[in-house]
Amino acid sequence: MNRPRMFIVDDHQIVIEGLIRLLGERFDIVATLTDGREVVEDVCRLKPDLMLIDLWIPHVSGLEIISRLKTRHLSVKTVVLTMHAEASVAVESLRQGASAFVLKQSSGKELLAALQVVLEGGTYLAPQLTKDAVLFMMGGVDPKRVVLSERQQDVLRLLVRGLRAKEVAVALDVSARTVEAIKYRIMRLLGVRSTAELIRHSIEHELVSR
Repeated sequence: MNRPRMFIVDDHQIVIEGLIRLLGERFDIVATLTDGREVVEDVCRLKPDLMLIDLWIPHVSGLEIISRLKTRHLSVKTVVLTMHAEASVAVESLRQGASAFVLKQSSGKELLAALQVVLEGGTYLAPQLTKDAVLFMMGGVDPKRVVLSERQQDVLRLLVRGLRAKEVAVALDVSARTVEAIKYRIMRLLGVRSTAELIRHSIEHELVSR
């Protein structure tokens, strides 16, 4: 019997090696990548049954990759494996087309169970997030209850002024990747889906001074 074909994307090689040891006996690992630049093209070429992907990978985010795969109507089933236990991120991942959202804090047994659910045509959400995900879908996020750190306020303030991520990075003397990570963290806290929506939301609710 043919084993399901799997593609693994994670920016930490040690994580990839651990996943190969865990999953290698049950799945054919057809490819691995540590950044997002070639993922969509490789999925089109290799046609895996499953893709296991972290969201926070270099160059092209996992969420953007999931969205692109959905747009192309590719048959691969996507399983998000991340350390970020936030309901808003889980909900958005599933909306964009992911079939499962699993936390890296989970056991190998839980990951295998999630993969089996997906192979059988189901959807899996980490149990720790189920309640918060339902609340998020029902009520959204009250911006008045969101408290931003000083660094988050600095990044948001410069974005609202019209600076791009690379320009913000230069202004704050940090890497562009750090700026992107902070930006996505704020987006998750506020429940917004794009930079434009983040800026509009920030201005409307006066989250930072301009």
